[in-house]
Amino acid sequence: MSENKNFLRAIRLINVADDKCDFETGRIPIRQHINANYFFAQNDVSTLEKVPHPAPRRQYVITLKGKLKFEVSNGNTFIIEPGIILIANDTLGEGHTWEVIDGNEWERIYIPLEADANDFFIADAV
Repeated sequence: MSENKNFLRAIRLINVADDKCDFETGRIPIRQHINANYFFAQNDVSTLEKVPHPAPRRQYVITLKGKLKFEVSNGNTFIIEPGIILIANDTLGEGHTWEVIDGNEWERIYIPLEADANDFFIADAV
């Protein structure tokens, strides 16, 4: 994808057949209003690191500090670091795992999305 100042890089976790999880790469437009009622921050990495789990709700995950490797149920992996927005939309089934691969911190902000809210994700052309 070419660099475009009107978008932020994004990766979206999705549910696929047989209770599996996959991901797609893309972008979200900047200056887009997100219909969310609250957000919260977290820096604990001990609770779910390397433990398969689905997202507890549809949500944006904004990494402030840390570099992580995510793995989806088919074994494919991707890297999340500051500057890449994660959209966790894999709320069913096996879910995903993650591990910190640079240092030992993951500071992030969660922005839960309403169940029917648009996540504004635009997938890369395949």
